[in-house]
Amino acid sequence: MRQFLKQALASTVGSLLSLTLFSAISLTLFTAVIGAIIHSATTSNELISVPEKSILTIDLSQSIVDLDPGKTLQEAISGDVTHVTELKSVLNAIDAASKDKRILAIYLDGSSGKQVNSTGFATLKEVRTALERFRATGKKIIAYNIDMDKRDYYLSSVANEIFINPMGSVDINGFRSETMFFKNAFDKYGVGVEVVRVGKYKSFGETWSLDKFSPAARQETQQLLNNLWGEFKTSVGTSRQLTPESIQKIADDRGMLTAAQSIKSKLVDRTAYSDEILAKLKKMSGADEEDKISFRKISIDDYAEVANKVEKTSSRKIAVLYAQGSIVNGEGGAGQIGGDSLARQLRELRLDKDIKAVVLRVNSPGGSALASDIIQREVRLLHKEKPVVISMGDVAASGGYWISTYSNKIFAESNTITGSIGVIGINFNYQKLANKNGITWDVVKTSKLADGNTIARPRTPQELAISQQMVNDIYDDFLNKVSESRKLPKQKVAEIAQGRVWSGVDAKKVGLVDAIGGLNDAIEYAAQVAKLDKDWELEEYPVVEGWEEKLIKHFGGGKEVRLLQSQDPLTTELLKVKSELSILKTFNDPHGVYVRLPFNFKLD
Repeated sequence: MRQFLKQALASTVGSLLSLTLFSAISLTLFTAVIGAIIHSATTSNELISVPEKSILTIDLSQSIVDLDPGKTLQEAISGDVTHVTELKSVLNAIDAASKDKRILAIYLDGSSGKQVNSTGFATLKEVRTALERFRATGKKIIAYNIDMDKRDYYLSSVANEIFINPMGSVDINGFRSETMFFKNAFDKYGVGVEVVRVGKYKSFGETWSLDKFSPAARQETQQLLNNLWGEFKTSVGTSRQLTPESIQKIADDRGMLTAAQSIKSKLVDRTAYSDEILAKLKKMSGADEEDKISFRKISIDDYAEVANKVEKTSSRKIAVLYAQGSIVNGEGGAGQIGGDSLARQLRELRLDKDIKAVVLRVNSPGGSALASDIIQREVRLLHKEKPVVISMGDVAASGGYWISTYSNKIFAESNTITGSIGVIGINFNYQKLANKNGITWDVVKTSKLADGNTIARPRTPQELAISQQMVNDIYDDFLNKVSESRKLPKQKVAEIAQGRVWSGVDAKKVGLVDAIGGLNDAIEYAAQVAKLDKDWELEEYPVVEGWEEKLIKHFGGGKEVRLLQSQDPLTTELLKVKSELSILKTFNDPHGVYVRLPFNFKLD
């Protein structure tokens, strides 16, 4: 009995201590959350002032995305800043600055050094074009960097003057697309892969079934890279008064240039340390020596809040709907386009009488065929009632192209990656892997094909033939829809399809897109075709949840999305493997049929 009382007392004391500790932690978290809410409320109401002779500063370490996923709870509490800026805000800010007498110049700031930047080249093309408009007004652009990769240099080359750290470098060694292949690893561990496809160039399944590029995949990848690299050389060469041939020679002969070599090659103008650049900018802005600030400046994020303030409102709206990520069946998660969720959003915009036109901004390599068709159905219904204009971002391929059809007009940048009209079916089985580890399966069934979708064995010739027929039918449907929506003969669509990937400039030549232009071009066209004149207001969708809503929905769990910072080479490669394999999570089409970019294309 005494022992029992001891245990009971110990249990009670332990419970009280645990409860006290839990209460203390909860109180601390509650206090932090309340503090964050108060801080958020007070800071959001602060007026942002723009001093005279200000220099608009763009941090080159920031990734520019179509839609900011929003602050996480951790960021809200800690005050950490995720280096993400929305494209529309950047474009609006640069264009507003070109007309704002208070803005003296733009400073492209690369002083924070190299970080992993996920901005695509088509996005950078839009920003670069806006910077060219700014420079055309007579205002100056100054760029400074330590180690410039191709993304940094592509943007910085538009500047009046480019400065580089004396110990810095410029990477201008050309483009590459390096793809991982898992066939040998799957063979080693006993994972079986069966791929059925339509389209000579539809090579997405090759990353699992081959150990290197097929001849067709190598051919189309080379052509695509040549087009993108050609656009890079032309844009950079025009700004720096260099011929594309001279840039090609630099890439072939050296690739990575020191600061001195960069000056000699006329890629940059002169060397400087960061304090020297700050002194130059301070002199430009006329800041007094006694000023604590280095120069009169305003960040692109802060100035965007000023530029985006709308003085007037209108009952007539143009909606910009962002579709970014892989297309998956169902609601989708972070970084994905859910077939059901996007279709629902399109339906709501169709039924909203205040919405007079919709710009669908597509940044997707594709994915589930079923989800793509569910989305396309709503696009078609929407198009019957009001104008729909497509703005393609860095990539709008396969399923991303599927959902872009049936619109008034398709805009793409010259270096957008699009097309890839083809279909694949993919099935994994784990028979050998399981058998090696002592696992076997047995089955009882009522018909021959009852276990046709099993992972316990490879599919039979009959099952493969059925899958191939399904893929063929979906491909034929894809061709019909492209033919109908683009008003092209089906035979011509069949010739330019085959799963082939096209750059934006080539896609326009073959009739897959209508015009070369960016997001603002698409918005202006939407206003024109809807006959709105100047009486309209822009609304952006989907509405991103604040961290307060995320706290309520995900309290006690959930993953936070962050952009990768600089990593050592080994970690970088391991993360690439993780990224490649994570694609398997998006394979949720109920029929196992996908309209996706031929491979997990990454441009380095």
